[in-house]
Amino acid sequence: QVQLVESGGGLVQPGGSLRLSCAASGIIFSIPTLGWYRQAPGNQRELVAITTSGGSTTYADSVKGRFTISRDNAKNTVYLQMDSLKPEDTAVYYCNADISTRRYLGPRTYWGQGTQVTVSS
Repeated sequence: QVQLVESGGGLVQPGGSLRLSCAASGIIFSIPTLGWYRQAPGNQRELVAITTSGGSTTYADSVKGRFTISRDNAKNTVYLQMDSLKPEDTAVYYCNADISTRRYLGPRTYWGQGTQVTVSS
């Protein structure tokens, strides 16, 4: 059974920083893609950033230059460094991973439980 466990959310003032972490555990053969999504009240879940095992990254336009995604393959962990936070960044942030649990078995998509990020003075 694969699990994604997130940490690092909280309350921060505008202009501040937070770092989210997400660790994958269980039977894991490979993790082609790791990423973060967010969902604000009344809105659909949206992509924030993703990173592949090959090292490429993709960011939403709204966070480019402020957020940085990174991964530690040895720890099966993905991080999201969020700087210059704005009130509109307030949302529940979800970790997302495409994980293969066996050689020659295609990856499945897994989600974390979500962590609240609130940007407010």
